[in-house]
Amino acid sequence: MSETTTIQLSIDQSVATIQFLRPEVFNSFNQELIHAFQMFLDQCANDEAIRAVVITGSGKAFCAGQDLSEVLEEKEIDFKKIVQENYNPLVLKIRAMNKPVIAAVNGVAAGAGANLALACDIVVAKESANFIQAFSKIGLIPDCGGTYFLPRLIGMQRASALMMLADKISAAKAQEMGMIYEYYADEEFDAKVLEMATKLANLPTKGLAYTKQLLNQTFSNSIEEQLIQESLWQEQAGKTSDYQEGVDAFLEKRKPVFKGE
Repeated sequence: MSETTTIQLSIDQSVATIQFLRPEVFNSFNQELIHAFQMFLDQCANDEAIRAVVITGSGKAFCAGQDLSEVLEEKEIDFKKIVQENYNPLVLKIRAMNKPVIAAVNGVAAGAGANLALACDIVVAKESANFIQAFSKIGLIPDCGGTYFLPRLIGMQRASALMMLADKISAAKAQEMGMIYEYYADEEFDAKVLEMATKLANLPTKGLAYTKQLLNQTFSNSIEEQLIQESLWQEQAGKTSDYQEGVDAFLEKRKPVFKGE
């Protein structure tokens, strides 16, 4: 286990869990947490033994976004630097990671915390969790990829309303809108997250990574370009050991054992 006072990384077999450890301030981001978070994401990306990553919080919150008390200590706040050096790298590291990343939203997800969750491959939440685009309440704009991901998930009208009105959205409503994949009863949440992460970790990791790269391109490519990309990535998938194992298992009528190779 790797740990600071603000965040920890634990690895159980092939599943890595990154957990925020600032429950007293709803896991809001400060410099120490963000820098360690970036480091842990790099560690997960580079460790071939890790085949699925879970990001979650501690206490009653997933993440309440930026710790304003830290920012307000500065005489002049350099918002451009904060976004470009702190938040943008987090989003890019998650999207570039060649393995699935689950946001396990255990409580309130607000501001940059909500948008960080949306940058992940799969978002699940406790039934009691909620999401809020809190930026307009203090005159700021959604960052951490929010203006990119949210309209693509729920459409322009709903994204505009949530970002301008800063309405609090329940997990059930978020699932209904297509913002998240699923929500679970609070008492089942940890077990369901582990079940999903374990399932992903035992699937063909390279195939999942190739799928993720295609999804990263899909909104910028034309249909012709995307079809070409599918053919190129399919060629790579067909060269993996996991593909051969999948075929052999099908022919032999047994459960495949994928190794992520």
